[in-house]
Amino acid sequence: YAGAPGYAPAIGFVQGTGFPVPAVPGANSYPAVATPGAPGHMTTPSVISVPGSPVLLVNNLNPEAITPHGLFILFGLYGDVHRVKILYKKKESALVQMADTTQAQTAMSHLDGQRIYGRVLHATFSKHHTVVLPREGQEDQGLTKDYSNSPLHRFKKPGSRNFQNIFPPSATLHLSNIPPSVTVDDLKKLFVNTGSTVKAFRFFQKDCKMALIQLSSVEEAVHALIELHDHDLGENHHLRVSFSNSTF
Repeated sequence: YAGAPGYAPAIGFVQGTGFPVPAVPGANSYPAVATPGAPGHMTTPSVISVPGSPVLLVNNLNPEAITPHGLFILFGLYGDVHRVKILYKKKESALVQMADTTQAQTAMSHLDGQRIYGRVLHATFSKHHTVVLPREGQEDQGLTKDYSNSPLHRFKKPGSRNFQNIFPPSATLHLSNIPPSVTVDDLKKLFVNTGSTVKAFRFFQKDCKMALIQLSSVEEAVHALIELHDHDLGENHHLRVSFSNSTF
C-alpha cells in the first residue's frame, strides 16, 4: 500500500503538561476524554519531574487507511494497548492509551517519525491520562475501541520474553506460531497478497514454527504486520508477527 505521496503537515495540537482543558460544548477538542486535575486549577509540574502519561496523542495519520485496530496492533508491539480513540472531528489524530507511562514512552520512542500509509506519524504524551469510552447512544462511528481485555496483549505475563524482544520497525519481520502444514510458498503468497514485495525468507533451522521474512521497505513491513498479525493459518494456529533485528 503506497498511501498518499509526500509528507502531509502535522496537526498542531498544543500539548501542555498537567493543564486541564475546560469542557466547551461543541469544541473541536478531545471528545469524551478525562482530564486530570481539579477543575479551574492549573497544576504546575515539578522541574525535576519527567512529563508523561499512559495516553499518547498520535498526529498526522492517514484517515483513509488507519483504524483503531491498526493502531492497537502497531502500538501493541511496545506495550499493552487498553483503549484507542480516533478523534471524531480530527480523524488525522488519535489517542492511544497504554497500560502505563513506561509502555507509552517505549511506544513513542519507537514509533514517532515512522512512515505509515504514506504519512509520517508523530507521537507525543497527551495531557490526558484516560481515554473515556463514548456514552450510550453517543455518535462515535466505531472510532473508540476498548482493548483492555484483549487476548492479543503481548506483555500480560511478568518476565515475558516479549520484553526482551522489542525492536524498532524494520523491513525484516519475525513470524511465529506457524503450523507444520504451512509452506514457504504459502507464507510468501500471504504477504504478497497484502501488497508486499518479498525480498528474502527463511525458516529457523531449529524451530520450523518460526521464520524471518524480509520485505522491500520498513513502511511495507509496518502495513503487513498490521494486516497479518493474528491471521488464522488453520489448525488452531494464529500467525504472530513482530519486527526483527536479524539480518539475512
